[in-house]
Amino acid sequence: MNRRKLLQTLGLGTTGIMLSDALSACNIFSENEIKEKGKTILLVSGWQDVNIGDIAHTPGLLHLFETFLPEFRIILWKRSNGDEVKKLLNKNFPKMKIIYGSVDKDKNVDNPEVLDAMKQADLMIHGSGPSLVGADNLDCWIKHTGKPFGIFGTTLQNPSEYHTSILKKASFIFTRETNSIEHLKKAGIEGPHVKFAPDATFFLNIRNDEKAAKFLKEAGLEEKKFICAIPRLRYTPYHQINPNRNGWSNEKIKQVEETNAKYKEQDHAKLREAMIAWVRETKNKVLVCPEMTYQVDIMDELLINPLPEDVKPYIVKRGYWLPDEAASVYSKAHTVLSFECHSPIIAAANGTPMFYLRQPEDTIKGQMYYDLGFNDWIFEIDKVTGKEIADRLREIWKDYKQSREKLTASLAKVSDIYRDRCKIVQSV
Repeated sequence: MNRRKLLQTLGLGTTGIMLSDALSACNIFSENEIKEKGKTILLVSGWQDVNIGDIAHTPGLLHLFETFLPEFRIILWKRSNGDEVKKLLNKNFPKMKIIYGSVDKDKNVDNPEVLDAMKQADLMIHGSGPSLVGADNLDCWIKHTGKPFGIFGTTLQNPSEYHTSILKKASFIFTRETNSIEHLKKAGIEGPHVKFAPDATFFLNIRNDEKAAKFLKEAGLEEKKFICAIPRLRYTPYHQINPNRNGWSNEKIKQVEETNAKYKEQDHAKLREAMIAWVRETKNKVLVCPEMTYQVDIMDELLINPLPEDVKPYIVKRGYWLPDEAASVYSKAHTVLSFECHSPIIAAANGTPMFYLRQPEDTIKGQMYYDLGFNDWIFEIDKVTGKEIADRLREIWKDYKQSREKLTASLAKVSDIYRDRCKIVQSV
């Protein structure tokens, strides 16, 4: 069955995850045919391993390519080099080659494997991310090959002069929210090759059901009888995470710490109000879990210790994890409420309703929620009360079927966008 006929058979009601799985089964090209066609994409992705959202960009985009560009072989030029994430990718994409290599100031690489991959590849793609994180990688590609390249699902807010010089040479630019398109126009970049394509995490399909089932059983969490709550400070304290203090000045660190201290209680009090309503009215549990490593240390202070005594026995904690286990747990959750942007996306990809509690410091990436019709599930934290969040959560548990149907419709829209954008990649 060809892909078009399969889509007609599946119909509009199919969820994004089911659609992607079904399309993966329609890979009509054998390995030998792929080699004969000589079609290869060099993907630069994998920015950091301290955030399950940043990790999830890569397998999400790889699955997207498997689904809509099955005739292409993918070589992953991975930026971060953590062993756990490498094992995760090898387990789920065993045929894909992963290479590493740094780019120096002259735009040369320190690993001959990278140059060999550049010779093999017909096209280079910059994966989803918070900015043009792989600018040096792209500039290296430009210097050594002169072959086409593109951007897939990336925020491009106020691009620098250096980034703009690279973007002007791109064959296609797919921004992960529509606001970036306006930022590109101001930089003098526009045209039919500039389009919206949401974060590739929406196509994440990796799971670790066995590990998740063990955790859920030990924690006493029953399917669809618990919600997840994820904290976040206004600014990620990278100066505490990175050995060189993230290159921040003392003034920058002071500003970050003062802003975080100012807002952390008023932000999280609003999420706690929804948690309290859930526990008292449903008598079900709450899993407090992290999207980033540092959040393990702030869970108690911001989301657990201030809770009323009658609510605390219903709270369960989880340490840092990888996106495959998180995806399996979120798939069993009733709803995911998060100050971080990507846990809700991972939940959505697994058919679970979600709320994104957006802080204004968290860049323009949140616009993609509006772009995809999630207006009722994104909350601008400075403009909403805890009661309003609790009321919206109550609406979901009162009519869960309608909420899941709403999610299915939005995921179908995501799949349609990805399919269309991949046609552009094919044409390049």
